[in-house]
Amino acid sequence: ANAALGAGGRVIGVVPEAIAAKVGHRGLSEIHVVATMHDRKRVMFELSDAFIALPGGMGTLEELTEVLTWAQLGMHAKPVGLLNVAGYYDHLLRFLDHAVEQKFIKPAHRRLLHVAGDGPAMLEQFRRFVPPRIEKWFDGIPRGPVAGQ
Repeated sequence: ANAALGAGGRVIGVVPEAIAAKVGHRGLSEIHVVATMHDRKRVMFELSDAFIALPGGMGTLEELTEVLTWAQLGMHAKPVGLLNVAGYYDHLLRFLDHAVEQKFIKPAHRRLLHVAGDGPAMLEQFRRFVPPRIEKWFDGIPRGPVAGQ
């Protein structure tokens, strides 16, 4: 947030009431205090044109996999990226590739996750992003992004 603000960017925060006082950033452009973590994710989803996960912990992984799952199911057509700073997510990426090899993740679904080592490279991938139309289910019926998202 500080880097984006320092570069003249606009930063919107969404934080649950229970932890707002502990983690709240006072200098944001806009802050939404919501009741629950579920509300937080809903509001962040509604406000976002794309998603980028920076190095983080369990909450970051949970939020990343949720928006990827929603993309896989055709519930949105927004780009999802992983900022792999200094190889932080190398092990996760190897796991995802292993899941593809073991046929738990389709190669097309694995490609839903954009990976870059820095912000400009990620934004370039997002500029070229075209939402895929992927068959999720094994019945051969294509499932694509929801219109208008």
